[in-house]
Amino acid sequence: MSSAYHNPVLLKESVDGLNIKEDGVYVDVTFGGGGHSKEILKRLGDGGKLFAFDQDEDALHNTLDDERFQLINQNFRYLKQFLKFYGIRKVDGILADFGVSSHQFDEAERGFSIRFNADLDMRMDKKNELSAYKVVNTYSQEDLASVLFQYGELRNAKAMARAIVAARSEEPIKTTDDLKKVLGKFLPKMKENKILAQIYQAIRIEVNQEIEVLKEFLEQVPEVLKEGGRLSLISYHSLEDRLAKRFIRAGKFDGEPEKDFYGNIKVPLKKVGGLIVPSAEEIARNNRARSAKLRIAEKI
Repeated sequence: MSSAYHNPVLLKESVDGLNIKEDGVYVDVTFGGGGHSKEILKRLGDGGKLFAFDQDEDALHNTLDDERFQLINQNFRYLKQFLKFYGIRKVDGILADFGVSSHQFDEAERGFSIRFNADLDMRMDKKNELSAYKVVNTYSQEDLASVLFQYGELRNAKAMARAIVAARSEEPIKTTDDLKKVLGKFLPKMKENKILAQIYQAIRIEVNQEIEVLKEFLEQVPEVLKEGGRLSLISYHSLEDRLAKRFIRAGKFDGEPEKDFYGNIKVPLKKVGGLIVPSAEEIARNNRARSAKLRIAEKI
């Protein structure tokens, strides 16, 4: 594993949160560079087992040579399905780190980073038919505005969508630089990088269906975790964190938690400890950790 691929965020805190049993079965649903997986394996005994998921083919180059380890080249929205394929119905812990890996940001041609000019792509799974190019060039003005507002939390999303639709009627918007030029009037020098990051985030979330995937994953967690099993979940933006916090608290994404006949709240998970964020030292070492939030929950 190359540390250049991805610097694992909140490594000790997230793995500590799993409360690992030496002979337990664990899942790292966001393998990436393998940093979290490697730490889990250090704490497992000979009888333990770790399954890891990653849809990005590049992550396969980081696979770990350990008979206790199995890497599954799939999106973690299929968690239950693929664990069942391997004969696993219940596990002792699940770790998820929802950040885009350093590798994906640093590979210019992937189109994830505001630092490079590249084709509009942003697919975490290169086999995915939907790309940033398709979102920018084929979505209706209304749908574009919705993506930018919901996933980028951009207040002038409607005006941005109008500018994109007007520009693409002249010629396709093919690269990240093309997109920057089209939206130039919305990018004041002092805030250019921040606003661009919000625009890229919005398009990336849409391309990879990140919110739908997160919801599907969280809904499977109570079914897959054993009683007393732990969920350790790192998110990087408020959309993800709100969903995670809400699901842990209420067992659902909308409305009030269900109650039993006696009025007692019925939820599948309980939070363990409070919100954990990186230390100043970790942020100094790895600037991409600055927005990370770790929540830990236990199956009731």
